[in-house]
Amino acid sequence: MTHQLTTRFLQRGTQGRIAYDVRGNGPRVVLVPGMGELRSTYRFLAPALTDAGYTVVTTDLRGHGESDASFSSYGDVDTAGDIAALLRELGPAIVVGSSMAAGSAVIVAAEHPELVNGLVLIGPFVRQPAANPLQTLLFRLLMARPWAAAAWKAYMPTLYAGAKPSDFAEYQRTAIASIKRPGYARAFSLTTRTDHVRAGESLAAVSTPTLVVMGEKDPDFKDPRVEAEWIAHTLKGTSVLVPEAGHYPHSQQPDLVSASILDFLRTVTTHA
Repeated sequence: MTHQLTTRFLQRGTQGRIAYDVRGNGPRVVLVPGMGELRSTYRFLAPALTDAGYTVVTTDLRGHGESDASFSSYGDVDTAGDIAALLRELGPAIVVGSSMAAGSAVIVAAEHPELVNGLVLIGPFVRQPAANPLQTLLFRLLMARPWAAAAWKAYMPTLYAGAKPSDFAEYQRTAIASIKRPGYARAFSLTTRTDHVRAGESLAAVSTPTLVVMGEKDPDFKDPRVEAEWIAHTLKGTSVLVPEAGHYPHSQQPDLVSASILDFLRTVTTHA
């Protein structure tokens, strides 16, 4: 089925705009990508949700894709502000957040529960992980402006452990080209410095229905199953472990993930 796609821009004060697309009709679902990703990371999930009768909104992070790179700050809290502003513009929705955007979605659900009807957290960073200071410093150096695009290009494939999308090479080229534009390497580099402290502090205040989706080979977590189950237990939600998938199961195993998310959405919208 073909759906009309409209790209819009949300003005965020005087600093810049956030790009987003809207397609379909029905209960609203907002899809937010993670750091270094574009809203086209949801190129498989968005049509499946639209075909199932949902209004689907896909948005770029600030400093990524078609959003502006003129902002002074980036990260979990800033993204949470952008999500909340978008929901105030469009109305309450179920929010799907990947990676750091999952932490941002948790913040919004805790601070603005009237805006969030449900949460889908994919490969979620929703608490500050224990980190080796040396490793943190090394990662920041690797993602610094002079070589940020090259470093991310080399690092991206490791995050897609398991089955890669058939169009991965094309998607990767587009994502790296986006970072290489003037001003965007700086924005990306600043985004990589985010922490997840506020998200962790927000968990206890979240009461919305929640689904956690985790790739069984997600390299960002020592034990993906344990992390998924801990988050689901903490948020009184449910979790799905996706085989042959790393940090981006929605594009690595789209059929399985779409089916799991649709099952969850039906439960949430029926309850609502």
